[in-house]
Amino acid sequence: MVEIRLTNSKTRRKEVLAPIDPADVRMYVCGPTVYDRAHLGNARPVVVFDVLNRLLRHVYGEGAVTYVRNFTDVDDKINARAARDGRTIREITDETIGWYHEDMKALGALRPTKEPRATEYIEQMVEMIDELGARGHAYAAEGHVLFSVDSYADYGALSGRTVEDMIAGARVEVAPYKRNPMDFVLWKPSEPDLPGWDGPMIGGERLGRGRPGWHIECSAMAKALLDDKFDIHAGGIDLTFPHHENEIAQSCCANGTEEMARFWLHNEMLQVEGKKMSKSLGNFFTVRDLLDQGVPGEVIRFVFLGTHYRKPMDWTEKKRDEAEATLRGWREVTAGATPEPNPHSDVMTCLADDLNTSGAIASLHRQYANVRKGALRPGRFLWSAQLLGLLTPDLGGWDATASVDLTTYSDALAAARAEAMASKDFSRVDTLKTALTAAGVEVRMSKEGIELIPGPDFDADKLEFVS
Repeated sequence: MVEIRLTNSKTRRKEVLAPIDPADVRMYVCGPTVYDRAHLGNARPVVVFDVLNRLLRHVYGEGAVTYVRNFTDVDDKINARAARDGRTIREITDETIGWYHEDMKALGALRPTKEPRATEYIEQMVEMIDELGARGHAYAAEGHVLFSVDSYADYGALSGRTVEDMIAGARVEVAPYKRNPMDFVLWKPSEPDLPGWDGPMIGGERLGRGRPGWHIECSAMAKALLDDKFDIHAGGIDLTFPHHENEIAQSCCANGTEEMARFWLHNEMLQVEGKKMSKSLGNFFTVRDLLDQGVPGEVIRFVFLGTHYRKPMDWTEKKRDEAEATLRGWREVTAGATPEPNPHSDVMTCLADDLNTSGAIASLHRQYANVRKGALRPGRFLWSAQLLGLLTPDLGGWDATASVDLTTYSDALAAARAEAMASKDFSRVDTLKTALTAAGVEVRMSKEGIELIPGPDFDADKLEFVS
């Protein structure tokens, strides 16, 4: 069996993944708060950990992986959106979840095994808070229930910071009823116009109507669907503190375990043209914005995977155009091919080495060259690409030019180059290259041969003038 090694944020080392139960590899990824469209940064962990899901399914079997990604559908931002739009909270969350599914499908992401909504697990959250209170890790104050950070000696182990450092470096909600500034909310009171449920039992008394804090949601859903301890917990690096730190604390204290997940994986942040994505800079956009602009979801996915997940990823127009040109070429050589269920060893080696998607794509470039030379079967190349979620049938509808046969033009250019090498007159070569470029074709010439790739601005009608 392939040995998968992953960088564990908890230990800060690359370690061999040894599932608790190889027949049921369990992974939890923090999902979205559903009040608006997913922006590009939200989509990066979806694509990254979709590749991990595909790798695990390939190695252990499709039925041997339980992948859970939640929806936070009780949140102050959702409440505010509903009040602003004059709609019910359920209408807002149902619509947003529908958008999310559409947009992530457009990026080629498989649906997780389970997608729990927070509001479906309120009972489990209340039970966990009850347990935390009974074990002396939670206390009630002014209608709230808070987790006592001082009660958990390992608090801060994931982020590698002391409580004092975290207080100094974080925006902590100031509240006079907190025993420690770092104590965080497990439960808070709800006004009559806000969602609410019967509260937990703390100190022998049941709190009144309220709603859960953010962090308790994932702990309760992970426990209900994956057990007290599971294999992998993943998400964006911005969730390391406080969200994941708090998840560990409340889960371990409520469940009486030393760990919540064996591996913690975090993807780095996304930039746009070298700058942090923000509305103030005018470089903030959603996945739907790009799709509506005509950017294929497969192109977005390719750009994401071109950077290792643990490095900051920079979205640029240049990368987008290069990705589209590359994928057009790949789809051209695999048109009509049947995937051969035996991925190239280089791709497997890269993915098994801490999900090195950039290395895997470099390998696919080499394989593509071999396919064009007849040294590799298209089906083998196709299966390797599909392991990364590329060149799949679901993503195949965007490329109207994938079936364009440019062989006549590449042969003409090759002949012109051969004549020019003898005569030293390259005018014919230059004329052909200029005409092809004007038609939106990228011309790649090397010792190995000539490669013509239809680019984003490809116009087949202009090829009539190439002769």
